[in-house]
Amino acid sequence: MSQRINDEPVHLLSQGENDDSKPSSQEDVEASAGRSETSRDQNLDHEYSIPSTIKFTWLGTYFFFSLLLTLYNKLVLGMFHFPWLLTFLHASFASMGTCAMMQLGYFKLSRLGRRENLALVAFSALFTANIAVSNLSLAMVSVPFYQTMRMLCPIFTILIYRTWYGRTYSYMTYLSLVPLIIGAAMTTAGEMTFTDAGFLLTIFGVILAAVKTVVTNRFMTGSLALPPVEFLMRMSPLAALQALACATATGEVGGFQELVTSGEISLPTSIASLTGNGFLAFLLNISSFNTNKLAGALTMTVCGNLKQCLTVLIGIFLFNVSVDLLNGAGMAVTMVGAGIYSKAELDNKKRKQQPQYKPVGQNPT
Repeated sequence: MSQRINDEPVHLLSQGENDDSKPSSQEDVEASAGRSETSRDQNLDHEYSIPSTIKFTWLGTYFFFSLLLTLYNKLVLGMFHFPWLLTFLHASFASMGTCAMMQLGYFKLSRLGRRENLALVAFSALFTANIAVSNLSLAMVSVPFYQTMRMLCPIFTILIYRTWYGRTYSYMTYLSLVPLIIGAAMTTAGEMTFTDAGFLLTIFGVILAAVKTVVTNRFMTGSLALPPVEFLMRMSPLAALQALACATATGEVGGFQELVTSGEISLPTSIASLTGNGFLAFLLNISSFNTNKLAGALTMTVCGNLKQCLTVLIGIFLFNVSVDLLNGAGMAVTMVGAGIYSKAELDNKKRKQQPQYKPVGQNPT
């Protein structure tokens, strides 16, 4: 018989048992490997154990490569309208890059069982489904409407954590999401057109994006605790194959071949441009997975809202993008929300790190 105290198994010896009847360490490992997560909120506060300097460094790296890839696509790949082929390219470079890092000794593969490998296959399918739903919904709604709905991703991330893991956040964290979402929506405001099916599909896509971000975090901080680079290496080949299959089914492979054959683009130039794009995407994937593990899934979705505003801000100076008063005010409101969120997370970290003392009753003298 066993009893659980503070989530640790304590074995009680029955009559006639002795210490030799305890299971061996190997049996303990196998037993815990076969168990589901003993506590749903275990490791959910992993981000609060990370020093702020490390967390902000990775956040800065993520923003840098994300904005750099956006600008690269705008300047170099303006004619490349093949989203599935681009996904295949990014996943392929991630696979090759992480394999090279493993060969150079940066990390070693963990031993995974059948259940864990099936979970990785399921995650790669979730990754592909997220892209597919996004592409389909974009064909049914206007870009401003799509971007505005994507700003709701932090809300769905919180709902997932609350309903599935029972996690709560501070009042200031909840409050900070109001200007973050409203400000980002103001920044991308424009003509809102959508169909009923497009509206439902867009909402479904937002939910899938939130689920993907949370599941990514749980793979790296939960019971499996895969290192970010190893997780990327295991997932990317599956995602590449699925993206290539989708590109073939949707006619993107044939369309790209026709584009090259017609002479509209030069093959050597295209190869050079796509190689640069794939390498940047590999660096972004490395920073994204590390940032997700160290900063948390909610922070990643908040960063997505902030990135939209920074992209518009950079576009004003580099591409002469015109914004009205509403868009400008939206950027300011988003920055305020980001500041409140950062302050709330720092306060949460201090509160989590404070030792919890229980009052001890004193006997009268």
